[in-house]
Amino acid sequence: MEQKKTGPLAGVKVADFTQLAQGPWATQMLGDLGADIIKIEPPKGDWMRHYAYGNHYPGGQSISFLSFNRNKRSICLDLKTDEGIRTAKDLIADSTILIENFRPGVMDRLGIGYEAMKLINPGLIYCSSSGYGGDGPYKDRPGQDLLAQAISGTPFLNGRDGDLPVVTAVGQADLLTALFIVQAVLAALHHRSTTGQGQYIQACLLNSVISFHTQEITSFLSMGTLPKRSQAGIPNPWLGAPYGIYNTKDSYLAIGMNSVRKLGQLMNIPELDTETYTTNNKIEYRDEVFNLLQQTLLDKTTQEWLDILLPADIWCSHVNQLDGMVNDPQIVHNQMIIDFEHPEAGTVQTTGFPVRFSETPCKFYSAPPLLGQHTDEILREIKLKKSV
Repeated sequence: MEQKKTGPLAGVKVADFTQLAQGPWATQMLGDLGADIIKIEPPKGDWMRHYAYGNHYPGGQSISFLSFNRNKRSICLDLKTDEGIRTAKDLIADSTILIENFRPGVMDRLGIGYEAMKLINPGLIYCSSSGYGGDGPYKDRPGQDLLAQAISGTPFLNGRDGDLPVVTAVGQADLLTALFIVQAVLAALHHRSTTGQGQYIQACLLNSVISFHTQEITSFLSMGTLPKRSQAGIPNPWLGAPYGIYNTKDSYLAIGMNSVRKLGQLMNIPELDTETYTTNNKIEYRDEVFNLLQQTLLDKTTQEWLDILLPADIWCSHVNQLDGMVNDPQIVHNQMIIDFEHPEAGTVQTTGFPVRFSETPCKFYSAPPLLGQHTDEILREIKLKKSV
């Protein structure tokens, strides 16, 4: 039995019908905040139990599943059977929030869509998440992170001029949607606390990516011209020198928006110490400026450059690989790497809690569950609830 939850959402029960990444990360965040997450899984389990980054399965457990499913309880239900649907309805009737990410229409066909469930639980906050929305020309298409990024137009913001369009390595659409789901259900929870009313919420991968790129899209709509990626690899086509990541004598240095002329003075580059470069976003000649900075940066180590540039209030930083990141003193101080014991995977290290609460801190309550681990426990709770 897991320890009693004491976070800010203690007492909130979530019926979690989600699989893969965006739904499970949303419910994991709610679980970190103290909500009781009942993960309803099919007989073969969440799809992510059978897929893993790097094809890595410590103790037979998917590393991807372990990333997104702590602080939950698992019940195994076959929603293709009458018994499974009856149990699902009992769980929904006793839940504050329901989150699902089936394709649009699936929950309705099962008889547990919002219109049916609000009749048995009028205060229910019901959130559906899909690839492209609950209706429209793409509603029946498969919705997946790469596909949503591709349709959004944003892969043309990454990479060098002439490269193929570049999507982000992290599942941007999935994880942004998870954040929007959490934001939305918490807003609905506040509405319910003041009115007693539940409501239906829809989130989708495509809208999340579009919303996330508000500055880039608004700039395009205002200027009316497509952005042009740089040859030097400046990370954003609307940004100029000195913005970017550079090689140094021993590693790498990131330089943000700074006065090009000031950098020219500090780095003893006379070609940049002119009125032409009194700007922190030099788009004209940006590749040439980038290359001048790059040539000089090779003369010293990253730490030597930090010792010169940081005291002058230059926006710059070292660049970590993952092995350096986990031991970075600020990340260690922030406790952003934690570990837990899993009954089959053993000791698992993962990311910690990004937000701090003074009175109701986020906590680790339980390892990601084994498939159906809590089925008997949850069924006993349902039986007890119905007998009262």
